[in-house]
Amino acid sequence: MDTLSYKTVSVNKASANQEWVLVDAEGQVLGRLASKVAKILRGKHKATFTPHSECGDYVVVINAEKVALTGKKMSDKIYIRHSGYPGGQREQTPVEILAKYPERLVEKAVKGMLPKNKLGRKLYTNLHVVIGSEHKYEAQKPKVVDLNSIK
Repeated sequence: MDTLSYKTVSVNKASANQEWVLVDAEGQVLGRLASKVAKILRGKHKATFTPHSECGDYVVVINAEKVALTGKKMSDKIYIRHSGYPGGQREQTPVEILAKYPERLVEKAVKGMLPKNKLGRKLYTNLHVVIGSEHKYEAQKPKVVDLNSIK
């Protein structure tokens, strides 16, 4: 019997082809930006995607302070955190976060779209969010990616 034999290729950290990618967040909607960046971090845009290994790219997001939220989310959305002590619940709106730490808005959105396990925590370290258009990752020669071309 003459049959074709295909082997499933399982990519690991050593054999993964990881690149540096530059994403401009200016004028992008936060949720759509975060889902596409999470897809790049995870490696789902590659043909060699392996669910259990780190095969995604390193992502540098610039102009984090110029990200947009639709509707009245800028004033109505609430981020809640808790200190662990009684009465330690704190609330912040995106306006307050953007005023003090603009990069955290993008980081929090992307982190929420990554897996909640060891792999997700490792992938999160491959994300670098920068305020403004100048960044310290020029030596890696990041490839500029248009997010509108990613589905």
